[in-house]
Amino acid sequence: MRLPHPMYGLYERRLAASLPADRVPRHVGVILDGNRRWARSVGLSSATGHRAGAQKIADLLEWSESIGVEVVTLWMLSTDNLSREPDELDALLEIIEDTVLELAACGRWRLQPMGSLDRLPDHTVAALRDAQERTTGVVGLHVNVAVGYGGRQEITDAVRAVLRQQAAAGASLEELAEAFEVDHIAEHLYTKGQPDPELLIRTSGEQRLGGFLMWQSAHSEYYFCEAYWPDFRKVDFLRAVRAYVARERRMGR
Repeated sequence: MRLPHPMYGLYERRLAASLPADRVPRHVGVILDGNRRWARSVGLSSATGHRAGAQKIADLLEWSESIGVEVVTLWMLSTDNLSREPDELDALLEIIEDTVLELAACGRWRLQPMGSLDRLPDHTVAALRDAQERTTGVVGLHVNVAVGYGGRQEITDAVRAVLRQQAAAGASLEELAEAFEVDHIAEHLYTKGQPDPELLIRTSGEQRLGGFLMWQSAHSEYYFCEAYWPDFRKVDFLRAVRAYVARERRMGR
């Protein structure tokens, strides 16, 4: 683990001061990648790596608050991760449960679980729902906790919801096909009512999204950081936002 350099504090303050308040992304998505590789690099267990990564989340939320971000989406467990070895998956789910309940106990952030919750153990779902209920009235940073999440599954769920809604209204398949619009899917995504993410960050040096917020990220800016997630620093976060601010966002034009 890297120790903080004495000059990092000054550098952080200068970076933060250089960010125009009116250009900071409203919604930042983060793929928390590299916990296991970080653990292996220092001779520790995967569970220790996941614990170290979990302890970094509150820091990220504080950094996001400090520059005016409104929504943060954390990809904590993918649908692919559900096929991991039972012992590792059980340990990871326990860490996720502890983490969301600790975040809820802070009373600072409004938590919203998102993903295929029906594929998760009942005790994990209960922890996620409890954290959501306990923070419903919190005014401040909105935090999406993506657990058992996959972008393809999210779009599938949205289409299924549209079909059910239209069927309940008595629409025929032909009528639905004729009237179907992009907005119909957007209205049934897990992030309904939220701004799309302007900035997506992935740690650990991997340069792919892996299905993260597939629909919502059509016009997102991507930032790939070499640091493993447990080593991710405020300097790294501010650099990501600085890179976003410096880009000319064409929005597909």
